[in-house]
Amino acid sequence: MEILKNFGFDPVMLAAQIVNFLIILYILKRFLYKPVLDMLKKREDTIKTGLKQAEESRLLLEKTVEEEKKVLSKAQEEAKKLIEDAKNQALEAAKEVEEETRASTERMIVEARNQISQETKEAEKRLAESASGLAEQILSTSLKEMFPEKDQKTIVDNALKRIKK
Repeated sequence: MEILKNFGFDPVMLAAQIVNFLIILYILKRFLYKPVLDMLKKREDTIKTGLKQAEESRLLLEKTVEEEKKVLSKAQEEAKKLIEDAKNQALEAAKEVEEETRASTERMIVEARNQISQETKEAEKRLAESASGLAEQILSTSLKEMFPEKDQKTIVDNALKRIKK
């Protein structure tokens, strides 16, 4: 033991230091270690909860993005359908207008032909009347010197009847 004394080893001091160490250890464990562990445990729980919520948020975001894509896709399809329907309606309206225009044009042509025919008949009638009147004047003038007045009238009437036929 002398060697230990030479090194400055005192067993009483060692025992006192061990007791002091155990007392400090107990005090630290009771008042500091346990609250620090509790605080670390709460912090760990908070972090786990945050990570869990972040994962749930990420999943929800992915689901929302997928739903958004579906909605956009559906909206695009509906827009295409509406555009196609509008094109079809425009084509139908154009066909109707074209058919109405064609029918109107045909009616106008028929009316114009009828009017031309009627005017032609009236012109022919006026021409025939004019020709009859002219023929009557020519016959009357040329027959005055050749036949008596009674015969002239009979000849002119017969000639006019033949012209009118």
